[in-house]
Amino acid sequence: MREAVHIGTNPSAKPGLEELMGRVALGDEQAFASVYDTVVGTVLGVVRAVLRDQAQSEEVAQEVLVEVWRTAPRYRSDRGTAINWVLTMAHRRAVDRVRSVEAAAVREHKAALLDRTPEYDEVVEQVEARLEREQVRRCMRSLTELQRQAVTLAYYRGLTYPQVAEALTVPLGTIKTRLRDGLIRLRDCLGVTV
Repeated sequence: MREAVHIGTNPSAKPGLEELMGRVALGDEQAFASVYDTVVGTVLGVVRAVLRDQAQSEEVAQEVLVEVWRTAPRYRSDRGTAINWVLTMAHRRAVDRVRSVEAAAVREHKAALLDRTPEYDEVVEQVEARLEREQVRRCMRSLTELQRQAVTLAYYRGLTYPQVAEALTVPLGTIKTRLRDGLIRLRDCLGVTV
């Protein structure tokens, strides 16, 4: 028995990647399955070299192969081989993922810094507190000596009115009057409105 002689192409030879890409561009799912099987390992290798994370590499490789299916009509064999076209997409997509992850990390870092930033300006608060203390000291100096002693013991040392009267050896009624008059003078000096 004689073997059949084929002239031209070998019918048992698998079609090349360029031919398969042409068929994928026409929507041939079988051709895409063959393209997928042919390039998936190489695509994953390129992506993995850029990302260094297996899970993200697999995700990006899947995205690249979906992009191959969607953009196959744009492939032009006169500009390069199909495998180079696919691997260029893979590399670009992997680099985009790295940039995206880095940008997200920067955003998260900035957000964390904002969370730690007080809702008020500490310097302003310190300056205002210092100015208020100075104003209170100035107003305290405007009191009579007896009023200043009574206010200091009651409000700075935390003594009760009877304890202030005992400490100054003055009757309780006199202490209450000194404190009331001293607080009225402080209120007026500090510009506090009731």
